[in-house]
Amino acid sequence: MAADAAGTTGDVYDRTSLAVGYSGRRRPDPRIAAQIARALGPARSVVNVGAGAGSYEPAGPRPRVVAVEPSLAMLAQRASDAAPSVRAVAEHLPFATAGFEAAMASLTVHHWTDPACGLAEMQRVAPERQVVLTWDPDVVERSFWLTRDYLPEALAHERARGLWTVDEIAAALAPVRVEVVPVPWDCTDGFFGAYWRRPEAYLLPVVRNAISALALMDQWLVDDAVRRLAADLDTGRWAARYADLLGRTSMDLGYRLVVGGESRG
Repeated sequence: MAADAAGTTGDVYDRTSLAVGYSGRRRPDPRIAAQIARALGPARSVVNVGAGAGSYEPAGPRPRVVAVEPSLAMLAQRASDAAPSVRAVAEHLPFATAGFEAAMASLTVHHWTDPACGLAEMQRVAPERQVVLTWDPDVVERSFWLTRDYLPEALAHERARGLWTVDEIAAALAPVRVEVVPVPWDCTDGFFGAYWRRPEAYLLPVVRNAISALALMDQWLVDDAVRRLAADLDTGRWAARYADLLGRTSMDLGYRLVVGGESRG
């Protein structure tokens, strides 16, 4: 099923406050960026699907990069020296077959109207290599204290929105390899699990507003979870309960890099 540029993904950012200040809170983490760059390999041309403000796009004159993003609010936040961009959706990429050596998608598939179609389009325009940064709700459910102990409704909401698992993405792009993407304790990209060792950050509306899993669900549920978290931080209960986290430098919170096309490339 195709979707036009005013489709669901664009609506999420253009019709809510999600895009407000997004680029300031969602700054690429250099360690994750290096892992994505290794997965892209020596590709000389890359299409960034669901590019947003441009996170994790390869820098410099090579490779040639083209960004695809449906949201006008997100396109407006791209840097003046960012790669050229096209307003379109993953499900209908306006490019020739095999027009790129690699296609990438970073924390965006869960916003697509039709992930199967979007992933097939990535394969069509870049059959040699597809690199998808995503997250696995099953691992998040087991390993992340915020969803396990304060806000389990967040994962239920994402699943209800049609969140694809890593296995489903891998099956669509098969054959693939899947890499764990550890989340550093001082991660600069403010995605859902970025503040696992900095719990006070989740108390800030500006932080939560840049996290779709929190910003798009019923806010009374989020507010209740935040109140309980604030109380536990004030009393020291959070620090006592999760003392084992305070000495860790990274965590596996279910973020994965799915790399497809290598056997064909």
